[in-house]
Amino acid sequence: MAETVLLVGGGGREHAIARTLAGSDADLYGCADTRNPGIAGLAAGFETLDTTTPQAVVAYAEAVGATLAVVGPETPLEAGVADALADAGVFPFGPRADAARIETDKAYQRRFMREHDISGCPSFATFDDMGRACEHIDDSDHDLVVKPAGLTGGKGVRVIGEQLTSEEAKEYLRKSEYGRVVLEERLVGEEFTVQAFVANGEVRTTPAVQDHKRAYEGDEGPNTGGMGSYSAAARELPFMTERDYDAAVSIIEETVAALDEYTGVLYGQFMLTAEGPKVVEFNARFGDPEAMNTLPVLETDFLDVLTAARDGDLPTLAFAERATVCKYAVPAGYPENPDAGAKVDIDPESAGDALLFYASVDERDDGIYTTTSRAFAVVGIAETITEAEEIADEALTAADTAGLRVRHDIGKPDLVEARIAHMDDLRGREG
Repeated sequence: MAETVLLVGGGGREHAIARTLAGSDADLYGCADTRNPGIAGLAAGFETLDTTTPQAVVAYAEAVGATLAVVGPETPLEAGVADALADAGVFPFGPRADAARIETDKAYQRRFMREHDISGCPSFATFDDMGRACEHIDDSDHDLVVKPAGLTGGKGVRVIGEQLTSEEAKEYLRKSEYGRVVLEERLVGEEFTVQAFVANGEVRTTPAVQDHKRAYEGDEGPNTGGMGSYSAAARELPFMTERDYDAAVSIIEETVAALDEYTGVLYGQFMLTAEGPKVVEFNARFGDPEAMNTLPVLETDFLDVLTAARDGDLPTLAFAERATVCKYAVPAGYPENPDAGAKVDIDPESAGDALLFYASVDERDDGIYTTTSRAFAVVGIAETITEAEEIADEALTAADTAGLRVRHDIGKPDLVEARIAHMDDLRGREG
């Protein structure tokens, strides 16, 4: 009997999932808050609905006869969509709301790590009184990171000593509407992500990826949902060792062992410090853009992963030994004052050798236009990061990017070499 898979979510991450599933024997359907033309073109059916309303998702799942579901974004997970699908007899590849708190509640995440003695946890304190949080900043003898406890789409974090002064951080807290915040030690090093498929207590990890959160080239400007990312043809990145990668995997395994019946993707974002990896955060789903680096080089049938998560042992994952570079095109002014309405003049054919993934776009009768969020991403795949970057950049150069902005520096040799030099300096190695 053929499987029918419902994909929940309509961003670039979900377009990458859809492309991966479209190559399998599954019948694919999609639903999202807005219509993603890339997903709709791959799916047998696509419904626009509120994905944070579990009843609406379940009704569509039942209407199409879904046997499996992949829940892409964090907000439906927080709303209990995976719980509702499971209760309706549709197997969800995505954690129930209680398990998803590892992402959706940053204060809970840190307490969970401390209570279970999970490695790589930085020192932290949580506050629901912003006045006390400001006093903690004054009393601290080192720089801190300010994190809202809830979901902010990757845009709520502020780093004292890098993005803000202590006084600016306190003003940020006083003006914020956050009910709770986490103040934790600022970690110094290079960030990287390892994503893991998790089911039945088993963990299967993917190659490391480095995302670029800052809005502008040279890692300047405010944080975003992610401007692009790259991976190497190996499990580890150029500034990492195999031991660094294995240490990160060990932390993920410790976390899964402590979680109760976790199913789905566990995303570990780490800071590689001079002492080794420490946890920046966990997410309860694929990263966006990191999914666009990982899934195109996954050689194991993703449908086999889903059915094995439901029915038995997870397969060993195989990945092509290829490097990837992903670059997002975003509306001018993003993330603080984005301008919507620029025409997106790129399609899979005009992208050349790069893969194209639509994210938040407005499809009209006369074409596709930007919204106020990230519009689309292109991904180059090649033997080296440099070659993959060239493929991605060529696709963007060929497109009309008027009204759009791109971080062209992602994946370029000088930026990658700067990461290597930074870690060598932290570790006291000679270049």
